[in-house]
Amino acid sequence: MQFKKLEFTNEAGQKLSARLDLPPDAKPSAYALFAHCFTCSKITKAISHISRALTRKGIAVMRFDFTGLGESEGDFADTNFSSNVGDLVMAAKFMETKYAAPKILIGHSLGGAAVLQAAARIPSSTAVITVAAPSDPGHVTRALGDTKDIIERRGEANVNLAGRTFKIKKQFLDDLESVPMQQTIRNLNRALLIFHSPVDGIVEIENAAKIFQIARHPKSFISLDKADHLLMNPKDSQYVGSLIAAWVIKYIE
Repeated sequence: MQFKKLEFTNEAGQKLSARLDLPPDAKPSAYALFAHCFTCSKITKAISHISRALTRKGIAVMRFDFTGLGESEGDFADTNFSSNVGDLVMAAKFMETKYAAPKILIGHSLGGAAVLQAAARIPSSTAVITVAAPSDPGHVTRALGDTKDIIERRGEANVNLAGRTFKIKKQFLDDLESVPMQQTIRNLNRALLIFHSPVDGIVEIENAAKIFQIARHPKSFISLDKADHLLMNPKDSQYVGSLIAAWVIKYIE
Protein backbone atom coordinates (compact mmCIF):
# COMPACT_ATOMS: atom_id res chain seq x y z
CA MET A 1 0.00 0.00 0.00
CA GLN A 2 1.48 3.31 -1.11
CA PHE A 3 0.90 6.30 1.14
CA LYS A 4 1.67 10.00 1.52
CA LYS A 5 2.16 11.94 4.75
CA LEU A 6 0.08 15.11 4.65
CA GLU A 7 -0.89 18.12 6.74
CA PHE A 8 -3.94 20.35 6.63
CA THR A 9 -5.27 23.05 8.93
CA ASN A 10 -8.34 22.90 11.13
CA GLU A 11 -10.82 25.74 11.62
CA ALA A 12 -8.50 27.30 14.23
CA GLY A 13 -5.52 27.27 11.86
CA GLN A 14 -3.74 24.42 13.67
CA LYS A 15 -1.94 21.76 11.65
CA LEU A 16 -3.45 18.29 11.63
CA SER A 17 -1.42 15.24 10.66
CA ALA A 18 -2.88 13.01 7.94
CA ARG A 19 -2.00 10.01 5.84
CA LEU A 20 -3.32 9.22 2.37
CA ASP A 21 -3.32 5.53 1.47
CA LEU A 22 -3.30 4.93 -2.27
CA PRO A 23 -4.04 1.99 -4.57
CA PRO A 24 -0.79 0.28 -5.58
CA ASP A 25 -1.07 0.35 -9.37
CA ALA A 26 -3.83 2.65 -10.53
CA LYS A 27 -5.45 6.05 -10.21
CA PRO A 28 -8.05 5.97 -7.41
CA SER A 29 -11.61 5.34 -8.50
CA ALA A 30 -12.85 7.26 -5.45
CA TYR A 31 -11.63 8.77 -2.17
CA ALA A 32 -12.72 7.88 1.36
CA LEU A 33 -12.28 9.88 4.58
CA PHE A 34 -11.82 7.92 7.82
CA ALA A 35 -12.58 9.15 11.36
CA HIS A 36 -10.89 7.26 14.20
CA CYS A 37 -12.37 6.36 17.59
CA PHE A 38 -12.41 8.50 20.75
CA THR A 39 -8.85 9.33 21.93
CA CYS A 40 -7.40 6.98 19.27
CA SER A 41 -5.22 7.94 16.29
CA LYS A 42 -4.93 7.42 12.56
CA ILE A 43 -2.46 4.53 12.93
CA THR A 44 -4.59 2.02 14.81
CA LYS A 45 -4.39 -1.50 13.38
CA ALA A 46 -8.10 -1.70 12.62
CA ILE A 47 -7.98 1.43 10.45
CA SER A 48 -4.89 0.15 8.66
CA HIS A 49 -6.55 -3.16 7.79
CA ILE A 50 -9.75 -1.50 6.57
CA SER A 51 -7.76 1.01 4.54
CA ARG A 52 -5.66 -1.72 2.95
CA ALA A 53 -8.76 -3.60 1.84
CA LEU A 54 -10.13 -0.48 0.18
CA THR A 55 -6.92 0.46 -1.61
CA ARG A 56 -6.80 -3.05 -3.06
CA LYS A 57 -10.12 -2.22 -4.73
CA GLY A 58 -8.85 1.09 -6.10
CA ILE A 59 -10.20 3.38 -3.38
CA ALA A 60 -7.86 5.91 -1.76
CA VAL A 61 -8.31 6.54 1.97
CA MET A 62 -7.31 9.62 3.96
CA ARG A 63 -7.09 9.20 7.73
CA PHE A 64 -5.94 11.85 10.17
CA ASP A 65 -5.44 12.62 13.84
CA PHE A 66 -8.15 14.81 15.34
CA THR A 67 -7.01 18.04 16.97
CA GLY A 68 -4.88 17.41 20.07
CA LEU A 69 -4.31 13.73 19.31
CA GLY A 70 -1.52 11.74 17.67
CA GLU A 71 0.75 14.00 15.64
CA SER A 72 -1.75 16.84 15.28
CA GLU A 73 -1.44 20.25 16.90
CA GLY A 74 -3.81 21.63 19.49
CA ASP A 75 -4.87 20.86 23.05
CA PHE A 76 -7.23 17.90 23.41
CA ALA A 77 -8.82 19.56 26.46
CA ASP A 78 -10.14 22.35 24.24
CA THR A 79 -11.76 19.99 21.73
CA ASN A 80 -15.20 18.40 21.68
CA PHE A 81 -17.53 16.47 19.39
CA SER A 82 -18.37 19.58 17.37
CA SER A 83 -14.69 20.35 16.78
CA ASN A 84 -14.20 16.76 15.59
CA VAL A 85 -16.97 17.29 13.06
CA GLY A 86 -15.29 20.54 12.03
CA ASP A 87 -11.99 18.68 11.56
CA LEU A 88 -13.74 16.24 9.22
CA VAL A 89 -15.21 19.07 7.16
CA MET A 90 -11.82 20.74 6.83
CA ALA A 91 -10.23 17.41 5.89
CA ALA A 92 -12.81 16.98 3.12
CA LYS A 93 -12.14 20.49 1.82
CA PHE A 94 -8.41 19.76 1.79
CA MET A 95 -9.01 16.55 -0.16
CA GLU A 96 -11.19 18.39 -2.67
CA THR A 97 -8.51 21.03 -3.21
CA LYS A 98 -5.51 18.70 -3.47
CA TYR A 99 -6.96 15.42 -4.80
CA ALA A 100 -10.71 14.81 -5.06
CA ALA A 101 -13.63 15.36 -2.72
CA PRO A 102 -14.46 12.26 -0.65
CA LYS A 103 -17.48 10.23 -1.69
CA ILE A 104 -17.12 7.80 1.21
CA LEU A 105 -17.14 8.66 4.92
CA ILE A 106 -16.11 5.97 7.42
CA GLY A 107 -16.11 6.31 11.19
CA HIS A 108 -15.18 4.00 14.06
CA SER A 109 -16.95 4.35 17.42
CA LEU A 110 -17.37 8.07 18.24
CA GLY A 111 -15.82 8.71 14.82
CA GLY A 112 -18.90 6.95 13.40
CA ALA A 113 -21.19 9.45 15.12
CA ALA A 114 -18.94 12.23 13.80
CA VAL A 115 -19.21 11.16 10.14
CA LEU A 116 -23.00 10.92 10.48
CA GLN A 117 -23.00 14.49 11.75
CA ALA A 118 -20.47 15.76 9.19
CA ALA A 119 -22.08 14.22 6.10
CA ALA A 120 -24.49 17.10 5.52
CA ARG A 121 -21.53 19.50 5.45
CA ILE A 122 -19.61 17.33 2.97
CA PRO A 123 -21.80 17.51 -0.15
CA SER A 124 -19.56 15.18 -2.16
CA SER A 125 -20.33 12.25 0.17
CA THR A 126 -22.68 9.58 -1.16
CA ALA A 127 -22.01 6.73 1.27
CA VAL A 128 -21.52 6.63 5.04
CA ILE A 129 -20.16 3.67 6.99
CA THR A 130 -20.21 3.38 10.77
CA VAL A 131 -18.33 0.77 12.80
CA ALA A 132 -19.37 0.25 16.46
CA ALA A 133 -20.85 3.74 16.56
CA PRO A 134 -23.06 5.12 19.33
CA SER A 135 -26.50 6.37 18.32
CA ASP A 136 -25.88 9.40 20.52
CA PRO A 137 -22.39 10.89 21.06
CA GLY A 138 -23.34 11.45 24.70
CA HIS A 139 -22.74 7.73 25.14
CA VAL A 140 -19.02 8.50 25.47
CA THR A 141 -19.61 9.94 28.94
CA ARG A 142 -19.99 6.37 30.21
CA ALA A 143 -16.25 5.95 29.71
CA LEU A 144 -15.71 8.79 32.18
CA GLY A 145 -17.31 6.89 35.07
CA ASP A 146 -17.46 8.78 38.37
CA THR A 147 -15.14 11.44 36.92
CA LYS A 148 -18.12 12.89 35.05
CA ASP A 149 -19.52 14.26 38.30
CA ILE A 150 -16.15 15.80 39.19
CA ILE A 151 -16.02 17.52 35.79
CA GLU A 152 -19.54 18.87 36.33
CA ARG A 153 -18.58 20.28 39.74
CA ARG A 154 -15.05 21.54 39.12
CA GLY A 155 -15.24 22.37 35.43
CA GLU A 156 -12.49 19.90 34.44
CA ALA A 157 -10.72 16.72 35.53
CA ASN A 158 -8.04 14.29 34.40
CA VAL A 159 -9.45 11.02 33.10
CA ASN A 160 -7.59 7.77 32.51
CA LEU A 161 -8.67 6.21 29.22
CA ALA A 162 -6.99 3.03 27.99
CA GLY A 163 -3.91 3.71 30.10
CA ARG A 164 -3.49 7.34 29.03
CA THR A 165 -4.51 10.48 30.89
CA PHE A 166 -6.61 13.16 29.21
CA LYS A 167 -7.97 16.42 30.58
CA ILE A 168 -11.73 16.70 29.97
CA LYS A 169 -13.50 20.03 30.46
CA LYS A 170 -17.17 20.71 31.14
CA GLN A 171 -17.50 22.28 27.71
CA PHE A 172 -16.92 18.80 26.27
CA LEU A 173 -19.93 17.44 28.18
CA ASP A 174 -22.10 20.45 27.34
CA ASP A 175 -21.30 20.08 23.66
CA LEU A 176 -22.35 16.41 23.63
CA GLU A 177 -25.76 17.33 25.02
CA SER A 178 -26.36 19.86 22.23
CA VAL A 179 -26.02 17.44 19.29
CA PRO A 180 -29.37 16.73 17.48
CA MET A 181 -28.37 13.18 16.53
CA GLN A 182 -31.78 11.69 15.75
CA GLN A 183 -32.61 14.49 13.34
CA THR A 184 -29.18 14.12 11.73
CA ILE A 185 -29.63 10.39 11.15
CA ARG A 186 -33.17 10.79 9.84
CA ASN A 187 -32.06 13.44 7.32
CA LEU A 188 -28.79 11.76 6.34
CA ASN A 189 -29.80 11.32 2.68
CA ARG A 190 -26.85 9.05 1.97
CA ALA A 191 -26.46 5.30 1.60
CA LEU A 192 -25.69 3.94 5.07
CA LEU A 193 -23.85 0.78 6.12
CA ILE A 194 -23.75 -0.09 9.83
CA PHE A 195 -21.30 -2.57 11.36
CA HIS A 196 -21.67 -3.64 14.99
CA SER A 197 -20.86 -6.59 17.20
CA PRO A 198 -23.60 -8.11 19.37
CA VAL A 199 -21.01 -8.64 22.11
CA ASP A 200 -19.56 -5.11 22.02
CA GLY A 201 -19.03 -4.24 25.69
CA ILE A 202 -18.24 -0.55 25.10
CA VAL A 203 -21.04 0.54 22.75
CA GLU A 204 -23.90 -1.91 23.01
CA ILE A 205 -25.61 -3.41 19.94
CA GLU A 206 -28.79 -1.45 20.77
CA ASN A 207 -27.04 1.63 19.40
CA ALA A 208 -26.82 0.05 15.94
CA ALA A 209 -30.47 -0.93 16.13
CA LYS A 210 -31.47 2.64 16.95
CA ILE A 211 -29.41 4.12 14.10
CA PHE A 212 -30.87 1.60 11.68
CA GLN A 213 -34.42 2.23 12.85
CA ILE A 214 -34.14 6.01 12.53
CA ALA A 215 -32.26 6.11 9.21
CA ARG A 216 -34.07 6.04 5.89
CA HIS A 217 -33.22 3.69 3.03
CA PRO A 218 -30.86 2.79 1.48
CA LYS A 219 -29.44 1.31 4.68
CA SER A 220 -27.76 -1.98 5.59
CA PHE A 221 -26.61 -3.66 8.78
CA ILE A 222 -23.87 -6.29 9.15
CA SER A 223 -23.24 -8.13 12.41
CA LEU A 224 -19.62 -8.55 13.44
CA ASP A 225 -20.39 -11.72 15.40
CA LYS A 226 -17.72 -12.15 18.12
CA ALA A 227 -15.70 -8.98 17.44
CA ASP A 228 -14.69 -6.62 20.26
CA HIS A 229 -15.25 -2.88 20.12
CA LEU A 230 -11.78 -1.99 18.82
CA LEU A 231 -11.60 -4.89 16.34
CA MET A 232 -8.40 -6.13 17.93
CA ASN A 233 -8.52 -9.36 15.94
CA PRO A 234 -7.09 -8.53 12.48
CA LYS A 235 -9.57 -10.91 10.85
CA ASP A 236 -12.46 -8.72 12.05
CA SER A 237 -11.12 -5.46 10.60
CA GLN A 238 -10.06 -7.21 7.39
CA TYR A 239 -13.61 -8.56 7.10
CA VAL A 240 -15.04 -5.07 7.59
CA GLY A 241 -12.71 -3.63 4.95
CA SER A 242 -13.54 -6.27 2.35
CA LEU A 243 -17.29 -5.82 2.83
CA ILE A 244 -17.07 -2.02 2.61
CA ALA A 245 -15.12 -2.33 -0.64
CA ALA A 246 -17.79 -4.58 -2.14
CA TRP A 247 -20.81 -2.64 -0.84
CA VAL A 248 -19.69 0.86 -1.69
CA ILE A 249 -19.09 0.31 -5.42
CA LYS A 250 -22.80 0.80 -6.15
CA TYR A 251 -22.76 4.25 -4.55
CA ILE A 252 -19.59 5.74 -6.04
CA GLU A 253 -19.91 4.86 -9.71
